[in-house]
Amino acid sequence: MSVQHDPVQRADFDQVMVPSYAPATFVPVRGAGSRVWDQSGRELIDFSGGIAVNALGHAHPALVKALTEQAGKLWHVSNVFTNEPALRLARKLVDATFADRVFLCNSGAEANEAAFKLARRVAHDRFGADKYEIIAATNSFHGRTLFTVSVGGQPKYSDGFGPKIQGITHVPYNDLEALRAAISDKTCAVVIEPIQGEGGVLPADLAYLQGARALCDEHNALLVFDEVQSGVGRSGHLYAYQHYGVTPDVLSSAKSLGGGFPIAAMLTTEALASHLAVGTHGTTYGGNPLGCAVAEALLDVVNTPEVLAGVKAKHERFKTRLLQIGERYGVFSGVRGMGLLIGAVLSDAWKGKAREFFDAAASENLMILQAGPDVVRFAPSLVIEDADIDEGLDRFERAVAKLTGA
Repeated sequence: MSVQHDPVQRADFDQVMVPSYAPATFVPVRGAGSRVWDQSGRELIDFSGGIAVNALGHAHPALVKALTEQAGKLWHVSNVFTNEPALRLARKLVDATFADRVFLCNSGAEANEAAFKLARRVAHDRFGADKYEIIAATNSFHGRTLFTVSVGGQPKYSDGFGPKIQGITHVPYNDLEALRAAISDKTCAVVIEPIQGEGGVLPADLAYLQGARALCDEHNALLVFDEVQSGVGRSGHLYAYQHYGVTPDVLSSAKSLGGGFPIAAMLTTEALASHLAVGTHGTTYGGNPLGCAVAEALLDVVNTPEVLAGVKAKHERFKTRLLQIGERYGVFSGVRGMGLLIGAVLSDAWKGKAREFFDAAASENLMILQAGPDVVRFAPSLVIEDADIDEGLDRFERAVAKLTGA
């Protein structure tokens, strides 16, 4: 028997919500695979993936089964106790990556907060109180807590909240010489997104990541990879660092990890993890059985040769068609990204107008994203069917045709 709810509509948002978002004019109510239905019954194709979160689309049977089975057993016990799903998930993450130890939490911001705190604690314990400086990239994004938004290199998100966290420097992304000039023996960590997400879907150069690894080793600094957006199969590898063959000391993972259930993880080595002794860091909900059961089921599906190879093949399908659309209508200067994290860079004539593409796509029953004002972003389900890719790109082309008056 279904529960009866009071009717709500989009206008209610403006009455009861803090106005920190400007959501679309329609309200999605149901999803299946890569299709979503709104309150009016309109069917949309989802190329947004909940901002690179819905790695297996909507209502994937394996995730629904894991969640409902766990919901009938145990929801929450806190970290005064441990639980079986958390231990199984941590074991799978350790087995699949460079890491020996896992810290489970609820969001990318929390995973990064843990990573940055760990970096400062390690430096403090090993080298003393003066080694606390963090170097990050301009246009990076690492979360919305005061610490993570200060490390993120976008002042529009960090200005206006009082004094910022001290000891954070920003240098241009993919610029090894700038990093070399900035790093010193006071640096405790260099923080890099292997693919800048919010900054415009910009993959790192191999030489940049290799050089960053060498500089960190030279200066006794930790190399932290923020894989909140690029991780868990999105790049066509389980984690993007595996594509580059450059191993970080600390890695943050969230978004796709829970396929839509809020869960995140910080991965690191045994030697570094030992610096977060009992009582030094924590989280009430982190490692809760519901989230861990879902994430374990998701990893079982995603971390397979078939799905990861499929992500790479689907990338080519997207890229080929987007380049054709860009050429036909003169809207893109290029298409970049890895796997199913794709950015179509707007041409000079269309710079600053990514929101117009978002709105035009929605009017053609397609959900997409932007990455800043100059890039149209696509982050669909990793198992989206080719027929849905083709139909969605047909809708996108109709939106572009209308927008350009072609």
